[in-house]
Amino acid sequence: MSELTLKAEKLDAADELAGVRAQFVLDDVVYLDGNSLGALPVSVPGRVEDVVRRQWGELRIRSWDESGWWTAPERIGDRIAPLVGAAAGQIVVGDSTSVNVFKALVAAVRMAGGSGRDEIVVDATTFPTDGYIAESAARMTGCTLRPVTPDEVPGVLGDRTAAALLNHVDYRTGRLHDLPALTAAVHAAGAVVVWDLCHSAGALPVGLDAHGVDLAVGCTYKYLNGGPGSPAYLYVRADLQDRFDSPLPGWNSHAEPFGMRPAYEPAAGAVRGRVGTPDILSMLALEAALDVWDGAGVSVEAVRAKSLALTDFFLECVASYVPVGGVEPVTPVAHAERGSQVALRCSDAGDVMKKLIERGVVGDFRHPDVLRFGFTPLYVGFGDVERAARVLGEVIR
Repeated sequence: MSELTLKAEKLDAADELAGVRAQFVLDDVVYLDGNSLGALPVSVPGRVEDVVRRQWGELRIRSWDESGWWTAPERIGDRIAPLVGAAAGQIVVGDSTSVNVFKALVAAVRMAGGSGRDEIVVDATTFPTDGYIAESAARMTGCTLRPVTPDEVPGVLGDRTAAALLNHVDYRTGRLHDLPALTAAVHAAGAVVVWDLCHSAGALPVGLDAHGVDLAVGCTYKYLNGGPGSPAYLYVRADLQDRFDSPLPGWNSHAEPFGMRPAYEPAAGAVRGRVGTPDILSMLALEAALDVWDGAGVSVEAVRAKSLALTDFFLECVASYVPVGGVEPVTPVAHAERGSQVALRCSDAGDVMKKLIERGVVGDFRHPDVLRFGFTPLYVGFGDVERAARVLGEVIR
């Protein structure tokens, strides 16, 4: 037994979150793709069956009231709120991340107002959809789009900046950006900031309220384990809610939704972020998935501590098992700059990942040459990490 195998056993034995693994449906595969799709929590199938058979099958239309369907977007939003450092009443769940980015960014430009504020700053390395939507939002609002790298953002902000759309964690490299400092820089320029939290919510502390973030969006199928296509969420800071002018006003966000009035009047609070009828089946599956956060010791801080320990150990194992020059880490080593994934540059990365998957180690490949491994501390152990690095070394050799 190697020293690293023994070290993994000791780390697993001391892991305060090790017991949470039993709350997920897992097998003998090392699953390091939770940053694309989280594993299935054991509580979800039974809850979904109840929603389908009893709430829909028996109660039918009555479930909008009796089963709490109508209030689900805000109720589930309040359960996500502590995981991103927000007080209750500021998050609404529904629609996709893409739709929520559109709502938030256009609303941000409208909030900024003022003559001359005609520029939207966007992370040039962002996930493609964010860039597409930013370009469309710029055309619709008469703004100029200014794509720059996160490091360049402070230097381009100014009197023309209306809004900035930024990513907390880079989806390719796993780099964690400085949310407090960048938020402060956008505010100093008199602009509104929108943060994409897809690769950070449920993996590390965010501190939306503490850092004065204006608007934020995120998905729920990665580290929140809500299931494929589970609804996203929208955060609107409490003191901005009466100014949130959604570009997608719908009957669900009307002050009197069942009044069927021809003129739109927005509801008060985070409800303004709603549009149409909620996707109840996937939304209630998400609600069940969030039960895993109710256990003792399951805090965002504990998850972050384990995430850093897992990624540190993975890098150590890779350095030991993988031949020199076989891979090049592109994820920052510094904890303050690292999310909950490790990206490795590798020639023939696509073929390497296929071979890893065939041998029971599941990560993913990002064009053109990046192997991406996501570490979900709720169910990934140190033994998984050691095995993944060992198999990677064998495949590359």
